[in-house]
Amino acid sequence: MHLREILSNEDKFFVKGGTKEFKGLKEKIEIKNLTFSYVTGLPILNNASFSIEKGKMTAIVGPTGSGKTTIISLLIRFYEIPKSTIVIDGIDIKDFTLESLRKHMALVSQETLLFNDSLRKNIIYGLKRNVSEKELIEATKKARLYEFIKKLPEGFETTIGDRGVKLSGGEKQRLSIARALLKKVEILMLDEATSSLDSITEKMIQESIDEAVKGRTSIVIAHRLSTIKNADKIVFIENGEVIEQGKIKELLDKKGKFYEHWMQQKFD
Repeated sequence: MHLREILSNEDKFFVKGGTKEFKGLKEKIEIKNLTFSYVTGLPILNNASFSIEKGKMTAIVGPTGSGKTTIISLLIRFYEIPKSTIVIDGIDIKDFTLESLRKHMALVSQETLLFNDSLRKNIIYGLKRNVSEKELIEATKKARLYEFIKKLPEGFETTIGDRGVKLSGGEKQRLSIARALLKKVEILMLDEATSSLDSITEKMIQESIDEAVKGRTSIVIAHRLSTIKNADKIVFIENGEVIEQGKIKELLDKKGKFYEHWMQQKFD
């Protein structure tokens, strides 16, 4: 295969957006009987239904491979979905233009996209506006990254190496949160990975997450259940199905699948 064929858009599938302009969330996002598979005959999500309320924190928890990250990918429209399975304020998500939809969303994922460039350029990457020094400092303070940056001899001009090789996992995560804060979106998605971090770094990331979700509609995929103690709603998914949903106290009192998951992690 020639390089030209690899780079060509011909005969390749692209997710198509609609024609409506998404101007912001008014009430809620609804996932309605959503079934999805990457490979025919192997469903990742199976008839999943739940809602994400405006201005509230919805946590999605469950075992590895249960379909949590797939939900985030579908909300951002990385993949095509059946009609009317994700609805925003009563309108099918497929009716909105991709650009207007994504303009209101930010994703902090497990894999942060970083370049062999300065911290400054990595933090403001993707923004189509000028960012003042004051705004940059404020965002990095909220992301609990500023104290680290100001100790560096070159500060914001420090080059971080290929894929951010000079940064630790926790620093990359906080950089990603600072980037999301500067985007000033109303829908924030956090596919956070604090499980492999030490307790001090985890505490700093937790503080930055708490800061980031203030006043926003947030969807948090939780690996450490301590992350989602303050969630307005917890959705427990297993094998692509929504098993339980509710507030943390309700789910723990119920002593069902979420309770088992919670107790198992508590004593790990």
